[in-house]
Amino acid sequence: MSDPLLTLRPWEAPEVTSWGRLPMNAVDRRSGAHSLDGDWRFRLLSAPDAPVGGPWSTAAVPGVWTMQTVEGVDDLPLYLNIRMPFAEVPPLSPAANPTGVYEREADIPAEWAGRRIVLQVGAAESVLLVHVDGRPVGISKDSHLAAEFDLTDVVRPGRRSVVRLTVVKWSDASHIEDQDQWWHGGITRSVLLYATDPLRLADVTVRASRDGELRVDCLVRDSGGALPEGWYVAADLDGLELTRDTEFDRANAEEERVSAFLGEARLRARVPGVRAWTAETPELYGLTVRLHRADGTVADSSRHRVGFRDVEIVGRDLLVNGERVFIRGVNRHDFHPLTGRTVSYEDMRADLVLLKRFGFNAIRTAHYPNDPGLYDLADELGFYVVDEADIESHDHAHEIADDPRYLGAFVDRVSRMVLRDKNHPSVIIWSLGNESDYGANHDAAAGWVRRHDLTRPVQYEGAAKRGWADPRVASDIACPMYAPLEDCVAHALSGQQTKPLIQCEYSHAMGNSNGTLADHWAAIEATPGLQGGFIWEFWDHGILQRVNDGRPVGRGGAGHYDNGVAAPGYRWAYGGDFGEKDHDGAFIADGVVFPDRTPKPVMYEHRELAAPVRIQGVGPEGLTLSNHQHFLGLEWLTGEWELSLAHGGTLTAPAELPELAPGATAVVPLPFALPEDGGEAWLTLRVRTARELPWAPADTEVCAPQVRLRAPVPVEDRTGSGRVEIDADGLLVHPLLSAAPALSLWRAPTDNDELGGAAGRWRAWGLDTLVRRLVGVRQEGDGVSVLAEYAGPTGVVRHRQVFTPVEGGIRVDEEAELPEEFDDVARVGTVFETVAGLDRLEWFGQGPWESYPDRSGGAPVGHHSAGVDELFTPYLRPQESGGRHGVRHFTLSAPDATGLAVALDEPRQVSVTRHRAEDLTAVAHHDELVPRAGCVVHLDAAHRGLGTASCGPDTFPSYLVAPGVHRWSWTLRVL
Repeated sequence: MSDPLLTLRPWEAPEVTSWGRLPMNAVDRRSGAHSLDGDWRFRLLSAPDAPVGGPWSTAAVPGVWTMQTVEGVDDLPLYLNIRMPFAEVPPLSPAANPTGVYEREADIPAEWAGRRIVLQVGAAESVLLVHVDGRPVGISKDSHLAAEFDLTDVVRPGRRSVVRLTVVKWSDASHIEDQDQWWHGGITRSVLLYATDPLRLADVTVRASRDGELRVDCLVRDSGGALPEGWYVAADLDGLELTRDTEFDRANAEEERVSAFLGEARLRARVPGVRAWTAETPELYGLTVRLHRADGTVADSSRHRVGFRDVEIVGRDLLVNGERVFIRGVNRHDFHPLTGRTVSYEDMRADLVLLKRFGFNAIRTAHYPNDPGLYDLADELGFYVVDEADIESHDHAHEIADDPRYLGAFVDRVSRMVLRDKNHPSVIIWSLGNESDYGANHDAAAGWVRRHDLTRPVQYEGAAKRGWADPRVASDIACPMYAPLEDCVAHALSGQQTKPLIQCEYSHAMGNSNGTLADHWAAIEATPGLQGGFIWEFWDHGILQRVNDGRPVGRGGAGHYDNGVAAPGYRWAYGGDFGEKDHDGAFIADGVVFPDRTPKPVMYEHRELAAPVRIQGVGPEGLTLSNHQHFLGLEWLTGEWELSLAHGGTLTAPAELPELAPGATAVVPLPFALPEDGGEAWLTLRVRTARELPWAPADTEVCAPQVRLRAPVPVEDRTGSGRVEIDADGLLVHPLLSAAPALSLWRAPTDNDELGGAAGRWRAWGLDTLVRRLVGVRQEGDGVSVLAEYAGPTGVVRHRQVFTPVEGGIRVDEEAELPEEFDDVARVGTVFETVAGLDRLEWFGQGPWESYPDRSGGAPVGHHSAGVDELFTPYLRPQESGGRHGVRHFTLSAPDATGLAVALDEPRQVSVTRHRAEDLTAVAHHDELVPRAGCVVHLDAAHRGLGTASCGPDTFPSYLVAPGVHRWSWTLRVL
C-alpha cells in the first residue's frame, strides 16, 4: 500500500493544509506531558521523495538544521526580505527541496492504557509529515503553530514506538510565509506526548470583563463518539466556585439535553471587587476547569490565568477598560543568534523584561503567532499584544490575495491562531497577517474571526492602506506602515477619521537610526486620534558565525559575545555571509537591541519618551510634575534629584514624589537653592522602582526627566602670549595632535544614508574625496588666518580657520561656505586626530549614551565619563556612530591625567572614536576594523539627523544641513 502522505504530495498542494491533524484548542495540556525534546536521529535529503538511505547523524529538537553542525548538512541560513529564494511561482516549489527526517524511540507509559494518546509538534518549517511505527499519521502546514495527532490506535501503552517526523523546507505554503527573516528548516518548538481520558475537554473559551463578569464556555468530546449521560463541568477561580449559566441552560429540559449531547457547557460568575488587568496592572486570577463524569470523578481538567479587561473601539479611540491608551510597541520575531527560530522560556522572559524596563507596553507578533510562552509572559508582565497570523505573501501578494487555492490556508491560519490564543488577556487585537496585498481571502478570514470573537478588533495593514477611514475594508484600525507624520496628523485633524490610527510600523531600527522618534511622540500625544505604533523591530537578527569556516556557531556559542560585540574569531553574520548569492544584506539587522540583547542607544530614547513621570516646566512656585500613566499612581516609584553645573560639580538629594492620579499634575518646590556661580544648570529627576517588581529589581532606573534652570553664561577667552605654529600646508602643528584640524563634510554612511539615497548624492558631490588646496595664510593680530578650498566634482567649499593664542591654549574660529548644490550634506565641522595614550573622555553635555540631533531625548545633560573604546556603538554593518549631541566642553586624558581640553562656543555634536570615516566605510564587519592608536575627534557645527529612510521617512527638514555659511569656534588647551 502506498503512503498516503507521499501520495498527497502536500508540498505541492495548496488545498491540503492538513490531514489527520486535530483541531486547535486552548486547553492546557502541559501538566503530565512527556517531552520528546533532545537529540534525534537525523538525515537531510535532497527532496521529500528521495530514498532515506545512508548513515544517521544527530540533530537537536527543537532546533533548525540550518543552525546546527550536523554531519552531511550543508543547508545554511539564507536571508531575503521580499523575494522568494526560488524562481517557481505559487503554488509551485523547487525540485531541489531540502527535507529533514527526524526519528527517535518513544516509550509509551503503561499507565496510559485506555487513554487517548496525542503527539504535539510545537512548530515545523514548512510541511510536517508524521509517521509512527512506519504508519502514516498526518500532515500539517503553518510553520508557527502546533500540530496535534491522535496516536491512540497507532501505539501500544507499555511498548516503545518509533516516531518519524519528516520536515519539507519548501512548499506551496512557503509563498505565504515570505516574512522578513532568515529562511530556516527544522522543528523549531518542543515535541511532546500527552494522554487524556476518552471523555475530555475539547476546548475552553474564557470571557472576563472589567466589571467582574466571567463566562467560561466548554466543548466536551468523547473518543467513542456519543457523549455519556450525566457528565458536567465545574470550575473555580482562586477558590470562587463558578455556577452553571441558567440563561444558557434554559428552563427547557429538552434544550439542555441537546446542549449536553452537543458537548457544550457554560459557566459564569461575578467576581466582587475585581482587580482589572491592564499592561500597567497585570492582575491575573487562577482558573481551573474540571470535566466530571456522572459519578463525580474528574475526567479532565485545564488550568488558565484570567485577566479581567475590556477592549473596544469607541469613535476613533481604542479603549482598554474604558481608557484611551497609548500603544508604545515593538515588532518581535522569535529569534536567537545561536538557535535561530528556537527560543527558550528564559529567553522570552529576558526579552519582555528588557522591553518593560525601557517603557514599551505593546508587542506585535511579527509576522506569525509567537511561541506560546510569550503570551503567558505578556499576561504576567503586562503587555498589549497584536497577535498576527502566519500569512505574508510579499513576493506574490497581489495574485495570492484572491487566489481560491489559498483560501483554506488563510482561514485555517487565522482561525487556528485565534483558537489557540483567545484566552490571553494580553491579546487585544487580531491581525490577519502582513504585506500580502488585500483580497477575498482576507475578508473570509476576517469574517471567521468576527463571528467567533466579538471581544477584540481586527486589523490588517493591507486593508487599511486602501483607505484609513474606509468602513468597507477588513480592518477596524487604521494601521499604516511608515506613513509620514504630517499625513497622520492631517488625517486626525481632517474631520474624516473614523478609526484609531496606530501604525503597525513607524520607525525602522536599521543601524544608527530611529531619528525623529521624539517628534513622532510629541505629535501623537498632542493629537487626538493618534494612538501610537510599533517600532520595527526588537532584534538585530545577526547570527553568530565562525570567521574561519563561515558556519553558524549554534548552541555552543554562548560566551562568544558581550555588549553587542562578537569575540575575536567570530562575527555577527547577515545576508550574504553564508555564501548565498542572492540576499538582502544587512537589512536583517534592524532591531532596537543587538543580537545578544544589548540595548542600542535608541532604547534610552524610547525610555524617556515613555516616561511615567515628566517635568512639565519650572515656575515661581517650583516644578510641575505630571503622571503620564493610564491606570497607576506614583506609589511604585521613588526618585532622586540631581543638579549638574556646567562649571561645577553635581549635587544630589532625595526626591519625595507627590501622590498623583493618572493624568494629574502637581507643583513641587525646587530641591536646591541654585548656586550663584557654576554657569549653565540642569536639574534631573532620576526615577527608580521603589520595590522589586516581576520585571525589575528595586532601584531600577525607569526614566530621568530633566529641565534647565539656568542658561549658559558666555565666557570670554583671555588673550594668551603663546605662539601658533602653522606648517607649509597651512595646518596647525600641536604636540598632542597627530593630524591637524581640517574641514569635514562626510560621515561613514549609515544604513539610512545608503538605502535612503543620501550617501549616493554625497559621493556624487565627492564629499568623501574632497581635495584641499591652500589659498593663503596671513597674520591677523596675535593670530593666524588660513584660507583653503575643498574641491569636488561639482562644487567648491571655502573654509577659513583663524588660530588665536589664548590663556593656556589656542582658540580656533572657523567658517565654511557651502555652495547651493550641497543642499544636504552629512556634517559641517572639524576633524582632527590625537596622539596615542589619550584613552578617557569626560564631557559636559548630553549622555552618557550616543545621541544625534534628531535622537537626543534619551541623553540628559550632565557630567559624563567613559573610556574612548566604550564610546563607539558596534552596529552590525560599520557606519557613523558614537556621537554625542549638545556637548559644551570635554577633556581627553591619559592615565596620568595629562591630555587636552576642548571648550565649544555652543552645544555641538562631538564624536571621539578610534576610526576614521573612511575606515568604517571600507569594511563590512567589525572583525575587519583595525582601531587606530590615537583618537579621531569630530567637532560639528551642524550634523545631519539620522531619520529612518532605510525603510520609512527620512529625517525632517529641520535636521538637514543646509548650504550657505556655517560658523563655529572652539578652544584647545593642554591639561
